[in-house]
Amino acid sequence: MSTETVPAQAASGFRPSRTLPLRVEARRQLSRRRTSIVFGVMVALPVIVWAALAVGGTPSGRDGSPSLIQAATSSGVNFAFAVLFMASGFLLSVPVALFFGDTVASEASWSSLRYLLAAPVPRARLLLSKLTVALGFSAVAVLVLPLVALGVGTAAYGWGELHLTLAGSLTAGTATERLALVAVYLFVCELSVAGFALWMSTLTDAPLGAVGGAVGLVILSGILDNITALGSLRDFLPTHGMYAWVDVLQPNPDWTGLAEGVSMAVALALVFGALAFRHFRAKDIVS
Repeated sequence: MSTETVPAQAASGFRPSRTLPLRVEARRQLSRRRTSIVFGVMVALPVIVWAALAVGGTPSGRDGSPSLIQAATSSGVNFAFAVLFMASGFLLSVPVALFFGDTVASEASWSSLRYLLAAPVPRARLLLSKLTVALGFSAVAVLVLPLVALGVGTAAYGWGELHLTLAGSLTAGTATERLALVAVYLFVCELSVAGFALWMSTLTDAPLGAVGGAVGLVILSGILDNITALGSLRDFLPTHGMYAWVDVLQPNPDWTGLAEGVSMAVALALVFGALAFRHFRAKDIVS
């Protein structure tokens, strides 16, 4: 049976809210090699896409049909949206799964979790600190991609309107505002993956198991989302709304898909987060 780590007779001046400060946890996570690799990949991806376009020439859609990818070389904002379209389905989920799946499981694998709790750091405080830092790092990883893509695209193709292959165009200013909105929306959509990864991290002492479980959820969700026979059941899949942002890339945007995507992502994140806190508070810490 597990017990709380805060002693019944707390030492004078002891305040649970001051244990494991966010700056300390952020410094620890920032020094991890995997953090540098994740940020490096997010920064390098737009450059790699630009290089591929420079070598391969102007892309085309399937069967010659117009697409965001086909218009990628039209302007900087077009390029940024094309990069987001490529990364929305799977790539953006990987850093989120990594940062959240590595929270508790990594401490357990290093046999340092019980020493943190013996400090003493209350369990809820420890999980909340790690969740907050993981949330911040995930936000940077997700939001830096469109920012770098916009810079690379503008340098390569110039600053101009967003050319929509079927619905005309949007001014550069409006397109940039939509790009910022889409980037925030994609981050919110990833909260469901984050919550599941956090829950998995409290269930296992193997970080790769927690991260792999979250990535596996994204893959499975993407597969099931393509099975139209499931009908409205697909609305409850974590990845169902990942491409709903395409509906706002028109002069008269449709916000329905974004509203549904945000509500479902937040609901799933709250459910998985509650499961994580519930399990961690009752878990026997042996490592």
